Amino acid sequence: MAELVYRPVIGLAKTLFSAWDLKIDCKGSENIPRSGGAVLVSNHISYLDFIFDGFAALPQKRLVRFMAKESVFRHRISGPLMRGMKHIPVDRKQGEQAYAHALDSLRSGEIVGVFPEATISQSFTLKSFKSGAARLAQEAGVPLIPAALWGTQRLWTKGHPRNFKRSHTPITIRVGEAIEASRDKYAGAITRQLRERVQELLEAAQRAYPVRPKGPDDTWWMPAHLGGTAPTPEQVKATEAR
Repeated sequence: MAELVYRPVIGLAKTLFSAWDLKIDCKGSENIPRSGGAVLVSNHISYLDFIFDGFAALPQKRLVRFMAKESVFRHRISGPLMRGMKHIPVDRKQGEQAYAHALDSLRSGEIVGVFPEATISQSFTLKSFKSGAARLAQEAGVPLIPAALWGTQRLWTKGHPRNFKRSHTPITIRVGEAIEASRDKYAGAITRQLRERVQELLEAAQRAYPVRPKGPDDTWWMPAHLGGTAPTPEQVKATEAR
């Protein structure tokens, strides 16, 4: 299948990575299957997470079709690109259409990328996971591939201005071993197992991250439990409830 949009976009992304001098530390790409369908599941801390999750699949020569909110596909710039890369629009009022689209992609041997937290975590900790990724893997008969990102929030995240001028930013990516989504197991149990594994990978990425805040004005990107000034999950919930 010709990829007239996706591959040029990858080339552009690599050029930008080089221009920004990003220090990408990616481990575990070998856990992504070289062929066949799979659901790639990651934490979500930045608007750019899909780019770096997709980057992790490149050593296996795989392209990832991400599920993303439908409004991105209506944007005059991102819309044509998202459609050209065959990503999957998600209209939360008609989620069954996105589910069916993703299921067809998996059954045709594609890797589908899912952020089961649904929205960016402003606390930079894991939110609760929705069970859609597990249900997709079960119905399609494909594995779940857990992944975690750290450092992407320093480039562009919710509630903070994007900062592409920040040079030498480290980005840490960890991809874990496949989790079988057996049909005889409860999707909720698989989802709990998946979240636990993503949490382990996230903690590993945080331990490996080579940079710490440089001062009191640079602690916003660290979660509160690690000594940063990002809001706690409880504070985020209280703000959203107002």
